[in-house]
Amino acid sequence: MKSIKIEKFGGPEVLKIQDIEISKPGPKEVLIKNLSIGLNFIDIYHRTGLYPIPLPSGIGLESCGVIEEIGSEVSLFKIGDRVTHASMPIGAYSEKQIMPEDKLILVPEGISDEIASCVTLKGITAEYLLHRAYPLKKGDKVLYHAAAGALGQILCPWANALGAEVIGTVGSEAKEEIARKNGCHHVINYSEKDFVEEVEKIVGKNGIDVVYDGVGTKTFKGSIETLKIRGMMVAFGNASGYVDTLDIKKDINAKGLFFTRPSIAHYTVKRDELVESAKKVFNAILTKKFTVEISKKYSLKDAAQAHKDLEARLLTGPAVIIP
Repeated sequence: MKSIKIEKFGGPEVLKIQDIEISKPGPKEVLIKNLSIGLNFIDIYHRTGLYPIPLPSGIGLESCGVIEEIGSEVSLFKIGDRVTHASMPIGAYSEKQIMPEDKLILVPEGISDEIASCVTLKGITAEYLLHRAYPLKKGDKVLYHAAAGALGQILCPWANALGAEVIGTVGSEAKEEIARKNGCHHVINYSEKDFVEEVEKIVGKNGIDVVYDGVGTKTFKGSIETLKIRGMMVAFGNASGYVDTLDIKKDINAKGLFFTRPSIAHYTVKRDELVESAKKVFNAILTKKFTVEISKKYSLKDAAQAHKDLEARLLTGPAVIIP
């Protein structure tokens, strides 16, 4: 069986394809034949060591596949079920993998393997950001960074459907139209214009209700400036670098802001939370609150190139690896 492994932290070159033997599933585990694998920025954080993991290790948190074998105490699934997941243990970049049954989600009819494999992590992220980290209300003014990216393709139209006014930022002229297609009412190219000034032209000074910021160091301070009194700063990622300093007096207390640094793990602690969130995501797709378009497909042996493209911001939507 072929699988991508890393033995040290570093650039895309540390991703090595290997032939390995896979063990039998434990009592509450299942063996999955992966049909499609999701590509996510957290995979890069694991590869580089920004989010340290024990080495040597597999990589990847998200895939869709068919259950080939079940453990003796498995009760939630059966052989032949099509399932997806977006959580530990790491190792989705593989032809097959073993997963605990309580981390799996049954994929409904109408959702393809490729869509399921790239929407589970990002879709659940969008769900908890919009419905739980900050429950979005009709009329809220939202600032979302990297609006042409894979998560933006899900979150921006979903926010639009909830009745929010969505301002999206992008890093190039080529991505402006993509962000508009993704449901942004206003699009700002922050490589050409000061996004704080542009936001003020749209909603006035201190006019944003909530910022969803997955970019990090490049956008953090400016995002704080755009928020209204008692606004909410949701810093959920760090594509441009980790924000490692926060001045409570200057950044938060000055406007009485609310601040959260959530992750999917915080919002799927219980299995009920995981299942309910996934149901909302799949229902939103089936009722066309947003659509998912695969931007690129890679083979397992091209995982390093996939990481290069993702880091270089060359992808304008979800991408998948086909084992």
